[in-house]
Amino acid sequence: MSEGQIEVAGQQPASWPGTAPPAPRPRATPGVYRRHRPESTALYEVVRDNLETLFGAIDDGALAVRIPKHARAELLAYLDCGLLCRGFARLKCRGCSETRLVAFSCKGRGFCPSCMGRRMCATAANLIERVLPPSTPLRQWVLTFPFPWRARLAQDGELLGRLTQIFVETVQAFYVRRAALAGAQGAKTGAVTAVQRASSDMRLNPHLHTIALDGAWSEQGNELAFSGLGHLKTSEVGVVLEHVVRRIERHLDRRGLLGTGEDDLDLSGEGDPECNLATSAVSGQSPPAGPQWSSGLQPLRPRALAYDKPLCGSLDGFTLHAATRAGGLDVAGREALLRYVLRPPIAQERVEQRPDGLVRITLKKAYRDGTVAVDMDPLSLLCRLATSVPLPRFHTIHYAGVLAAASPWRSRLTPSLPPTAEDVEPEKRVRKSGYRPWAELLQRTFAVDVLICPSCQGRMRLLAVVKNPAGIARYLAAAGELTEVPERSPPRAPPYWKSQVLRRQALGDQGHGGDHHDRDNEAA
Repeated sequence: MSEGQIEVAGQQPASWPGTAPPAPRPRATPGVYRRHRPESTALYEVVRDNLETLFGAIDDGALAVRIPKHARAELLAYLDCGLLCRGFARLKCRGCSETRLVAFSCKGRGFCPSCMGRRMCATAANLIERVLPPSTPLRQWVLTFPFPWRARLAQDGELLGRLTQIFVETVQAFYVRRAALAGAQGAKTGAVTAVQRASSDMRLNPHLHTIALDGAWSEQGNELAFSGLGHLKTSEVGVVLEHVVRRIERHLDRRGLLGTGEDDLDLSGEGDPECNLATSAVSGQSPPAGPQWSSGLQPLRPRALAYDKPLCGSLDGFTLHAATRAGGLDVAGREALLRYVLRPPIAQERVEQRPDGLVRITLKKAYRDGTVAVDMDPLSLLCRLATSVPLPRFHTIHYAGVLAAASPWRSRLTPSLPPTAEDVEPEKRVRKSGYRPWAELLQRTFAVDVLICPSCQGRMRLLAVVKNPAGIARYLAAAGELTEVPERSPPRAPPYWKSQVLRRQALGDQGHGGDHHDRDNEAA
């Protein structure tokens, strides 16, 4: 079911800035549950009105790219997500005749804000309650890769997985060395890594968010004792970054993947339609995934080790950030940090359709030059959404060290499940599996119990799951709801683009003056 497809009047979900989780705040007064209608959002309208045009432009040869099969399927499935006419579950109050409908979700892994939001809340809750040792401080380590490497890493899951392993092993080795200096011999630590694929403007940017136990565990008799990291120096972050970069370079050199330049990963697939799509989505400056109009967006260039901010370093196009930490007793901060690293790549409220036909994405955090939003053609946004979908069978969450499934210490460190009384209602019983019902996630996120009947305050129960098309149409017609999926707009005629700049380029108009005027009008 579409667990995340809701709105809560009078409330907003918690925000998770990139620098630090928010401080705990008092719970707001519970709001009123309203079913979210995805067909009325700007992101849904952009996909619905432009998807057939994108497919037509590719089939016509106007765009020398190819949408991968798994990404194409996710784009199409997104248009069915949260729509009652694709099936729903019917809830009914036990004390009165009040009913509630919950639509099915698309279960997307790439960009769907609803499905990715549910995955974020469920995974964060499981990590807190079933995986991470209680009262253990957490630190976030964020590694980004050089621009020339990103297209290849986005298409090569095996290579990205190996580089992820190298990074996590290096971070864990740093913690073990620090623990040994403090007298904890044979210490071990652990980490959970989330692989993100997009920047805030949806450009393709595979990067790693590693949540590490901010210290190490060691055996003392029959017990495991924790030694905290203590003060972390900016120079130590630089040392970790140097070790990561050198290990990665040696690994790539052994496999013969380094190009002629020092920082050029061999793009053996260059010229392939899917490779062209990934390369365009990385730069965001050339069709079909670009251009975007803003200022100050210069690609990273190789340079010597430098420290731009405390606990942040850059080297040869890599960057490492380790300034975000959640204390062991900061319950809200620990979960907020986990939700931040697991967040969806795009939020509904950040997407806006402009009167000139372009799409504006508001950034979560302004660029250094003050840019707070970027405008782009709708087809460019669709290409970026396609590249944000992970490769099939690629795991976006990785466990390492004492948190790995095969670690003999994991069962000694993870929280134990509380016992459940027999008289507890079924929806409130502790489950041995990691599955989280939609009602539990919404209550955990918004402090709203959606199973409470708004009429008599009784409890609602699942009455039926409706999947038969005839039954769906009959029930929705009686309820006054849409009985058909909103029809996708037909493909536009060449030159396909809504951006005047791209239309002129496609028509072969090389007038620089006209392009300059249009670019000024479309600037973010």
